Amino acid sequence: MRNLIGKSVAIGAIAALALTATACGSGRDGDSGGSKGDTKGFAADSLIGVALPSKTSENWVLAGDLFTNGLKEAGFKSDVQYAGASTTVADQQAQITAMVTKGAKVIVIGATDAAQLSTQVAAAHAAGAKVIAYDRLITNTPDLDYYVAFDNFKVGQLQGQALLDGMKAKKPNGPYNIELFSGSPDDNNAGVFFNGAMSVLKPEIDKGNVVVASKQTDVKQTAIQGWKAEGAQARMDQLLTSTYGNKELDGVLSPNDTLARAIITSIKGAGKPVPVVSGQDSEVESVKSIMAGEQYMTINKDTRNLVKQTIAMVKALQAGNTPEVNDTKSYNNGSKVVDTYLLPPVAVTKANAAEAYANDPKLAPLTK
Repeated sequence: MRNLIGKSVAIGAIAALALTATACGSGRDGDSGGSKGDTKGFAADSLIGVALPSKTSENWVLAGDLFTNGLKEAGFKSDVQYAGASTTVADQQAQITAMVTKGAKVIVIGATDAAQLSTQVAAAHAAGAKVIAYDRLITNTPDLDYYVAFDNFKVGQLQGQALLDGMKAKKPNGPYNIELFSGSPDDNNAGVFFNGAMSVLKPEIDKGNVVVASKQTDVKQTAIQGWKAEGAQARMDQLLTSTYGNKELDGVLSPNDTLARAIITSIKGAGKPVPVVSGQDSEVESVKSIMAGEQYMTINKDTRNLVKQTIAMVKALQAGNTPEVNDTKSYNNGSKVVDTYLLPPVAVTKANAAEAYANDPKLAPLTK
């Protein structure tokens, strides 16, 4: 059984796990700590607050539009806010406080920093609002009611397996030289992705089939602050200079598409062949890159489905019902085990892109 206490802390706290353990364990015991039995319902035209991080990816922009339109269609008033690009934590804290003051009945939070929102979540709860963590688990608070996300540990596993499969397809026999990248230390999901990937890659590293040539395997060494493309490109530049003068690079674990494209830009700029590079989010430019044979894979986490499920939770709460969840044991945020609804992610390569995006009007044309 997976220990989600290990999965749901900030990157710094899980650094030691990178090559010494997978994210498997036995810490799933305990009360779910959910909100069953205390739902009273509220007026059908109530205010619903949605606090999202800064617009660092296409999916966050899409989520804001979907929440605005979807909540309106459901009859609610909405207050959808993005944190600013510079002081994101402070911005989001202030936005959530304002939503509480305005009387929001439910506040949906895509956290900018999982560990710095407990005061605001407590204030929302004290005011009678329900709080739903969207995509990113909020840590160290007993006042979080629900969590809705894709299975992010599985995302990492899919990335790690695709990296192995892609390298083997290009070069049947190893060993394979790889480099590891992870997301921002203040994003709880970044450590979950990394641990998921390492649960697949570590056994091959231990066997000597896969070699991290730079020896930078600690999650602190691999992290890219703010998920910024320029940070990933700069780190890849440095790795190529320090480690890959006469050495072949076979693969790069990239946690998302934005960083993947930056990594590829660095490698091409150095005049080296593009290795197998993972990604996530199905961003338009990365899907184009996959179809062109550069970026190897991405993860399809359909934002439309995630927002739809979140709004279904809001509607259930409005009606005085308990929202549907499918995991009441795994997601320990450090204070409680949070009732969770998980959606399944899908690994996408050039081979299955047409099928994976068949129902996506934006991405389907790119696969023709």
